[in-house]
Amino acid sequence: MANELEAYEPINSLKPVDQNVWIVDGPIIRFKNVAFSTRMTIVRLGSGELFVHSPTELPAELKSAVDALGVVRHLISPNKIHYWWIGDWGNAYPDAMKWASPGVRPSALAQGWDFDSDLDETPDSAWREEIDQLIVHGGRFMDEVVFFHKPSRTLILADLIENFEPSKVRSAFMRFLLKLAGNTDPDGKLPIDLRLSYWGRHDEIGQAVTRMLDWEPERIILAHGRWYQSNGVAELQRAFRWVRRIQV
Repeated sequence: MANELEAYEPINSLKPVDQNVWIVDGPIIRFKNVAFSTRMTIVRLGSGELFVHSPTELPAELKSAVDALGVVRHLISPNKIHYWWIGDWGNAYPDAMKWASPGVRPSALAQGWDFDSDLDETPDSAWREEIDQLIVHGGRFMDEVVFFHKPSRTLILADLIENFEPSKVRSAFMRFLLKLAGNTDPDGKLPIDLRLSYWGRHDEIGQAVTRMLDWEPERIILAHGRWYQSNGVAELQRAFRWVRRIQV
């Protein structure tokens, strides 16, 4: 059940991270019968437009708070799992662009809507001066588009690192499974089943991690669990030590 986890209260509330960067902790959801906390990131671009990464649910009070920040223009699916509420946001903001990560379009079409454009290795002109990006190709599971907000030195991830806090997991059995998977705080990382999907592709992911390290992030925002407010480079090196060929 979803109550196996404690949410990051208050949910559906803007929480400042840095100048022009906010997170919103959303409700607990279930995916493949496992409970997950949810988190989105909002970046206000120099144009005043809002870049919304992995949108969570959109109740009326949150919409009012978001509208006070700026104009919602870019709705971002970072991977083929993190798309669920983009259709709702698209209905609320019909002028916003819905950006698709690799492989996500069939899921959106099954819900009766579609994306407007596809993300690739090149940042769109609307945000390239402020946000860099790359695609981490996910072996047999999925690709994830990662983003780096240059002014605040903030790396924005979805599932490449999960960092569940045991104190927020009410179920002893779930704590055991998360520990076994290797994605519990203070040593959060990609869970073991997803790490296995990279078998034979460590060179490729090592190059991607090296590029993230070259960005020298100060903080790393995650979609699931405790995010890293400081020591971003060290946390990246720790979380990806399972990659045999990180070119540091």
